[in-house]
Amino acid sequence: MKLGVNFVAAIVIALLAVLGSSIFTVDQRQHAIVFQLGEVRDVISKPGLYFKWPMIQNVRYFDKRILTLDTSEPERYITSEKKNVLVDSFVKWRIVDPRLYYVSVAGDEERAKTRLFQTVNAGLREEFGKRTVHDVVSGERNKIMEEMREKADLDARKIGVQIIDVRVKRVDLPTEVSESVYRRMEAERKRVANELRSEGAAEAEKIRAGADKQREVIIAEAYRDAQRTKGEGDAKAAATYAQAFNQNPEFFAFYRSLEAYRNSFQSKNDILVLEPNSDFFKYMNSDGGVGDRTGR
Repeated sequence: MKLGVNFVAAIVIALLAVLGSSIFTVDQRQHAIVFQLGEVRDVISKPGLYFKWPMIQNVRYFDKRILTLDTSEPERYITSEKKNVLVDSFVKWRIVDPRLYYVSVAGDEERAKTRLFQTVNAGLREEFGKRTVHDVVSGERNKIMEEMREKADLDARKIGVQIIDVRVKRVDLPTEVSESVYRRMEAERKRVANELRSEGAAEAEKIRAGADKQREVIIAEAYRDAQRTKGEGDAKAAATYAQAFNQNPEFFAFYRSLEAYRNSFQSKNDILVLEPNSDFFKYMNSDGGVGDRTGR
């Protein structure tokens, strides 16, 4: 009796083991390929619970999600100007035909990445070779990425892969070229600064020359006006003197003599050697005084 129970239990366990090895699940993130004796029997892409023959069939899973191929180091390309640029890019891809993917690269993701990298690298090298540095940096960057995606997708379809996107993250000049460009830009900025300083100095000199000219003109005009005013004053004074002389010539002659005396004896050290009967002493003699001449 006990032997019979153990036998039944062994059969149940064996059946459960066989049933367990016959059931497999596929979730929404996976493709599944069912192999029978090493050959592809079926491809399953819908999630669910499935059965297979134990010991005869086996299942291999492949990722259905979008995968990323990112280069570890920037690649060096040559533009149409024969200038080197360093390009950092990445590729978004996914498996769309698991059967072809398995046949082409034996289901090896690393082999698939190598194939995609070679395709994208060759395409980018061709596209950069047709454009200038300005074009690849800003002018036609989006166009390059779109054309590269289309070309890479055509080749990737041959291994059961779809290229979702090809992105150029950054484009840099090599270090030695960047330093050369920086030095050239620095020299250019210095040249422009020196040119602006020279133009400023020339403009300042022009302004100073204009100011000096205006100053000379103002001084000359002021001197002219002063001389004119002085001349008019001298003319009025002469007219006044002439009028006074006409009214009393003797008094005017006496006044002129007083002016001559004052101008001649401004200092105690002044010495004049004259004859006593000189006209200079005309009004100093009692006989020739003004009072005598005016009837006083």
